[in-house]
Amino acid sequence: MTYVRARTLYTGTSVLKDAYLLFDGTTIAGVSRAPKGEPAGEYSVVTPAFVDPHCHIGMERSGEPSDEGEANDRMDSLLFLADALDSVQMDDTAFRDSVEMGVLYSCVLPGSGNIVSGRSAVIRNWAGDTTEALVARAGIKAALGHNPRSVAARPHEWKGTRPFTRMGALALLRRRFLEVRQKIEEARRAKKSGSSNRPEVKPLTPEEEVVRALLEGRERLRTHVHKIDDIAGLLRLKEEFGLRVTVEHAGDVHDGRIFSTLKEQGVPVVFGPLDAFAYKVELKHENWRNLRLLIDSGVSYGLMTDHPVIPQRNLAVTLRWFLRCGLSRQQAVEIVSRRNAEILGIHGFLGTLEKGKWASFACWNGDPFDLASWPVRVWGEGRLLHDEKTSRPKGGA
Repeated sequence: MTYVRARTLYTGTSVLKDAYLLFDGTTIAGVSRAPKGEPAGEYSVVTPAFVDPHCHIGMERSGEPSDEGEANDRMDSLLFLADALDSVQMDDTAFRDSVEMGVLYSCVLPGSGNIVSGRSAVIRNWAGDTTEALVARAGIKAALGHNPRSVAARPHEWKGTRPFTRMGALALLRRRFLEVRQKIEEARRAKKSGSSNRPEVKPLTPEEEVVRALLEGRERLRTHVHKIDDIAGLLRLKEEFGLRVTVEHAGDVHDGRIFSTLKEQGVPVVFGPLDAFAYKVELKHENWRNLRLLIDSGVSYGLMTDHPVIPQRNLAVTLRWFLRCGLSRQQAVEIVSRRNAEILGIHGFLGTLEKGKWASFACWNGDPFDLASWPVRVWGEGRLLHDEKTSRPKGGA
């Protein structure tokens, strides 16, 4: 048994003063008012490990030219079998920076150049390779709005059937859903008939099995959308096919009614990135004040970096806008720990500092919301990943 003492302990559900976090091996043994076991230091603040629910770290890599990035494959607009994990390189130096700032877990997704771009993966930011890194799967990435239609003008780079309009993107996606749904229904009718003369029904292809998982709600469609009407289009698709979806980004939403609709329909929002430049028309209403609409609606939400759009190491820095909207420090910490973990479906073992969950946490030398503070020690699943005393750069003479 090992313990750390925190003058302030953010558990992900509450804030405690002068408390002890106990851990044994890879898991948390509890939170106590008294020490138990071997001491591992006293710290100003202890927080749960931060989780980035939407990023491209390891796919778009620090120190490499942009044309070597692997977030988007360009061979077709519907890539149900692509896997983000296959393009991640764990030697991306951005991982190290993230760990040092307490961001220990990432959900990596393919980019938004395609209508469907593939499977996402929740990974450990400190792992030696991608097999060791994998924690969980968290849905299939899709994109609506400007991005998938913008690449159609570059057919020498982006291959396959490409939409030139928003209606074209939705039409291609709808057609694929209808084709697979019809094939499933034909197989059911043939099986129900029991006739020896029933027509042969071909089994679903591996790609069609992914579509089937979406249609049956076993997979979630993680959908890049910024504008209100693109979200409305996604909700129509959701209703038509009974899909489970999340809204990814929503940066241009400047009318709170759509957030209220998302709450009513049980659709979570992975918001962000904050602090990014509004570089395209579909972000013309992007503003930090839109956060008030998000918060006031009561919809379930988390916060992304969309790394490299915002460097993942700065995830906690972007929380200052939530403080400006009136949230407490505890509520802000919950966004990048408990809330993000819940949306990804990994809250059974991550997101809060509770007995039985993974011993992944950061120990700070001051207030995490003070730019003069940083983690001095970071543990991931009971393993000391970062120690400021041994990794601090040496100063000049």
